[in-house]
Amino acid sequence: MEWLVGPFEVTFVQRALWGGVLVSLICALAGTWVVLRGMAFLGDAMSHGMLPGVALASLSGGNLLLGAAAGAAVMAAGVTVLEHSPRLSRDTAIGLLFVGMLSLGVIIVSRSGSFAVDLTGFLFGDVLAVRERDLWHLGIALLLAALISLAGHRAFVALSFDERKAHTLGLRPRLARAAMLGLVTLAIVASFHVVGTLLVFGLLIAPPAAALPWARRVPVVMAGAALLGITATVIGLLLSWHLGTAAGATIAGVAVLQFFLSAGIAGLRGRRVALPSPSGSPAAP
Repeated sequence: MEWLVGPFEVTFVQRALWGGVLVSLICALAGTWVVLRGMAFLGDAMSHGMLPGVALASLSGGNLLLGAAAGAAVMAAGVTVLEHSPRLSRDTAIGLLFVGMLSLGVIIVSRSGSFAVDLTGFLFGDVLAVRERDLWHLGIALLLAALISLAGHRAFVALSFDERKAHTLGLRPRLARAAMLGLVTLAIVASFHVVGTLLVFGLLIAPPAAALPWARRVPVVMAGAALLGITATVIGLLLSWHLGTAAGATIAGVAVLQFFLSAGIAGLRGRRVALPSPSGSPAAP
């Protein structure tokens, strides 16, 4: 059992584990709504829209989290303004902002003397470099995410499944959209320095998508996504330790593999249910 327990006796791996667990919980809360609402493209754009803010903060010696928050806020404000334009579809507006913010960020980073290092760190993060201070930040972000999810749950459900009903019930869908966007932004900003912008998107999408075929209630999807995210973190860290691979990328890869396994099993289960029995009635699952 040494191969299973040994890596987690190392201090920096323990911190990486706790960081991955906290990120998984945050992403489960936000990512469930991303999947249910069909906001995957927006989540991807938000994760890359932070680059200009992070780049400016890095070059000026400022706080990277504040820079990321500023970049994400600009991206969110731009999406909110452009998606109400009668001449642009929502996807077009998001795509334009995505390319524009990413290009601006790369231009800013390219002005520094460590272009490759800075950009690689932003995209892929370093989960093994998580510090105790980072864990406190993630804990605060998790608390905020839980409060937003709890306060907006009813409005988020109505918005995700029937926006007209949200209007009818007086749930203020425009405010609910803004709160949901804020929740996604919080998850991405809090998590990017642990697993990077490319990989946080994997944890934001893959675990909720993998849990969705097996749950009918939103809280159950969130719980399943959290469990899958934590499992991906543990397995990813173990594989990374023994195989010498990048920890963050391995964690995200395991999360995506979980999704494909879940989708495949759910598909086989659905085919089995649909097969006719000898009597002509559907076979029992």
